[in-house]
Amino acid sequence: MKIEVIPCDMPLKVTPRRFPNQGVIEIKLPEEIVDDLWKLIEESKKEPYEINEQLAGNISSSLKLDKDSPLLDDFNQKVIPALINVSIKEFGSVLRHSYKSLHLSLSLESLWVNFQNKHEFNPPHNHSGVYSFVIWMQIPTSFEEQSKLPIAAKSNTGGMISNFAFQYTDILGRVSINAYEMEKSTKGFMVLFPSNLTHQVFPFYENDGERISISGNLTL
Repeated sequence: MKIEVIPCDMPLKVTPRRFPNQGVIEIKLPEEIVDDLWKLIEESKKEPYEINEQLAGNISSSLKLDKDSPLLDDFNQKVIPALINVSIKEFGSVLRHSYKSLHLSLSLESLWVNFQNKHEFNPPHNHSGVYSFVIWMQIPTSFEEQSKLPIAAKSNTGGMISNFAFQYTDILGRVSINAYEMEKSTKGFMVLFPSNLTHQVFPFYENDGERISISGNLTL
């Protein structure tokens, strides 16, 4: 069937409409906050509380962190409110509460640190709570280098090896993936996202280093 294009001389006003949707908030944490988080990790190693059985990850170790530690004062009182403020202003509340009531009622529910070695991974999963976050503390690999390994070099997936990725269904019903390319410079980078947003961590290879990340959930 041939499609005929008919010219139109009428003045037309065409208006694009973008559908509302949720998004994520990114921040490079100040060095003093990162330093306090490292101290918190070291404290967790003194009396390790393994929580692997509570999590989805197929990784070496996940330790509970003290969410009430004074080391988190600036993080809880300055960083988290700032990120939630921006998220609500940009995307609206995930619970459709008023800005004021949601802001005042969110608190840190759980906090833990993940230690991931080569070949280990986190399958697609989501979290409990309202908002969740991930902070990359140490990245031993480079996605640019990982993507050149024989296992990934000829892949048609766009290169997921070693990366963290969000997975979601778009407005047309297609499953889409938005990945963060893991490089050594990613350390200290934090992403806040709705807790029910599916995400995953792909494995890395041919590197004996340890990937360390912190995750947490905010709830009402």
